[in-house]
Amino acid sequence: MMHLFGYFAAAFIGVSLGLIGGGGSILTVPVLVYLFHIEPTLATSYSLFIVGSTSLIGATRNYFNKNVQIKTALLFGLSSVITVFLTRRWLVPAVPQHLFAVRGFVVTKSMATLVLFAVLMLAASISMIRGGAEDLSEIQADHKLGRLVLYGIGIGLVTGLLGAGGGFLLIPTLVLILRLPVKEAVGTSLLIIAINSLIGFLGDIGHYATDWWLLLKVTLTAIGGVFIGISLGKKISGDKLKAGFGWFVLVMGIYILIKELYLH
Repeated sequence: MMHLFGYFAAAFIGVSLGLIGGGGSILTVPVLVYLFHIEPTLATSYSLFIVGSTSLIGATRNYFNKNVQIKTALLFGLSSVITVFLTRRWLVPAVPQHLFAVRGFVVTKSMATLVLFAVLMLAASISMIRGGAEDLSEIQADHKLGRLVLYGIGIGLVTGLLGAGGGFLLIPTLVLILRLPVKEAVGTSLLIIAINSLIGFLGDIGHYATDWWLLLKVTLTAIGGVFIGISLGKKISGDKLKAGFGWFVLVMGIYILIKELYLH
């Protein structure tokens, strides 16, 4: 029964990507952990494949609508791609299962992963509720290459450690630093997320025993949701849904924090 809910949730993740251009991938790890009962570190690996595949579909759609700057994606993505691969290949496997203990309260690698992910969800939800990149067009841009590289490394660490695309970080960066129009920033960010996630997943090869059948079923379900979302997007405005979805992500983030820190 939980797996059935999991597939519905996977479809919902895809619908949100097709409908509002992002946001849904932030739920991939919680869905894998709580509905499919996959260990959190392995869930971040699976999430990279699912997020990468669905984002590639979204990026392709935006490319045909002329809303993707491939050169920008490759230039900006270079530092983040390298960071993601190194993180998944060497940093994540090197983190011990038991991190530390405070007065008998043991902090494990799995718990830390979910708590960090919940914090990321809270940040993403606030970005969606406030409207994100749509309100950034009049802010002064900063063209410093060093800062751009640092942003790329930061986004690479987020993707590598937590298996999340980081679109809520990418889009403002592309708007503020590279002065891309919001629609192009969304499309370009999807391509960067796809590249980062799929290369990050390659970095995991050999570290985990992958249940390919389950992974492909969840991925195909999410991709099916993308096409449903695209169809719905022609009839429904995504702006209001984005804020509503942000509140949902906020509640889920708070739930994960309570569950892992107080009910564990």
